[in-house]
Amino acid sequence: MGERAVGIGGVFFRARDPEALRAWYAEHLGIDMEDYGTTFTAREGDQTVWAPFAGDTDYFGPSGQQLMVNFRVRDLDAMLEQLRAAGVDVDDHAHEIEFGRFGWAVDPEGNRFELWEPA
Repeated sequence: MGERAVGIGGVFFRARDPEALRAWYAEHLGIDMEDYGTTFTAREGDQTVWAPFAGDTDYFGPSGQQLMVNFRVRDLDAMLEQLRAAGVDVDDHAHEIEFGRFGWAVDPEGNRFELWEPA
């Protein structure tokens, strides 16, 4: 095959108000960003999943959005409680499988995102 992709270089998405959304992610998820975004440093054993889903999946929520970002967290329950306390729209159903525990919330622009506490 020759050359191939070796990882995800970034996730880029449109926002109605990028400055406000950057501030929201900094406040609620601790992701401080510059105008260009932020970077995450990979650690030994970290992985990034690239997975197409069926067009009619409801996994991304009812909004019809085309992609969903998954953020790794150390303590899913604490993060979900922190978001709820701040008035963030948090899905009440956490999910656990062999890879870990998952929860979901929605940012101010209606983007559903996933939180993952690895097993």
